[in-house]
Amino acid sequence: MLKKIYYWSPFISDVATSRAVLNSAISIKKFSKDKYEPYLINVIGEWDSYKEEIAKNEINVIDLNISRNFKVKKINGFLLSRFFYIKIFLLAFNPLKKILKKNPPDILILHLITSLPLLLNYIHNFNTLIMLRISGLPKLNLIRKTVWKITLKKVFCITCPTQATLELMKSFNLNKNNFLLRDPIISYNQIKTKKQKKNDKNINIKKNYVAIGRLTKQKNFLFLIKCFKKIIDKDRNIKLHILGDGEEKEKLQNLITDSQMSDNIFLEGYQNNIYKYLNRAEAFILSSLWEDPGFVLIEAFYSNTSVISSNCPNGPIEILDRGKNGFLFESNSENSFLQKFEEFNQTNQKNIKIINLRAKKMSKNYSLFNHYRCLIKIINFK
Repeated sequence: MLKKIYYWSPFISDVATSRAVLNSAISIKKFSKDKYEPYLINVIGEWDSYKEEIAKNEINVIDLNISRNFKVKKINGFLLSRFFYIKIFLLAFNPLKKILKKNPPDILILHLITSLPLLLNYIHNFNTLIMLRISGLPKLNLIRKTVWKITLKKVFCITCPTQATLELMKSFNLNKNNFLLRDPIISYNQIKTKKQKKNDKNINIKKNYVAIGRLTKQKNFLFLIKCFKKIIDKDRNIKLHILGDGEEKEKLQNLITDSQMSDNIFLEGYQNNIYKYLNRAEAFILSSLWEDPGFVLIEAFYSNTSVISSNCPNGPIEILDRGKNGFLFESNSENSFLQKFEEFNQTNQKNIKIINLRAKKMSKNYSLFNHYRCLIKIINFK
């Protein structure tokens, strides 16, 4: 009989975690050889935009049917996002309880807004192996420590996508098994399909740079544009393409226009296929203030694209192996960025190729198969 794996990961805006969850479910379906059956819990309609891919991979979806009471257009700001998290908690409480009591899974993997299933499991003691994913560098304040101490008693283990998070969780002494479980970012079939699509003829490799991410404070694109203003003032042939959408779009466009850089810096909007840009760029640049782990870094590595990255918490220093797989600059430091940009451009092509080959080899740790292999090993841990 197939063992059921439920994924709980309600998201109110499309984030990298949603892709990791779907890829994890796909890896179970693809590699488990009919031992496990994955299910995505659709809380507020978050998986509706993935319907075609979900159907193609024959992934089951459990609908909580609360989306009709939950209307979200765009969520901007910390306080507003917290409000919607509370709303999800209240609306999903009874529907989730009914599902877990009536048809409990063998394994329940928790990603986002985890307090609800943790609380329900503590109250009702479902006969389910629960895996809690923790990312970033969470602070162990009194409230969180109390909640974790109580609810984690009935949790099988904690998984972390980076070594830094893993070591932090171990230091909390929560008396839980803690495991490193890298996110499944590299899907060879998905990438192969996207790479085969024709590249935009207007994108030239020479002096062309790419940055990718939501247009939010976290990604620090205001900083990047200001840095490129100084670079472009010295060389008007340099171009920067920023892929993504978000609440800072107008602010970024105004800065580009006011700085007279409209012919050199381009806001390309959200792009479903980032590989046509990565494949025709001298380097990918990550300017973030924080990441965990930094999905697009891995995608750039696998594309053989050089990386210039902020040394921000919590993933880049680990992924770039302290600068062996790319060029690390001090987070939010203009001088450090400009120095590393110059260092990259002064590095000979032979050494660049060596760095990129080492980076691509490392990226395979984030493949769907490697994720599946590690996940099953954790599930079977005694």
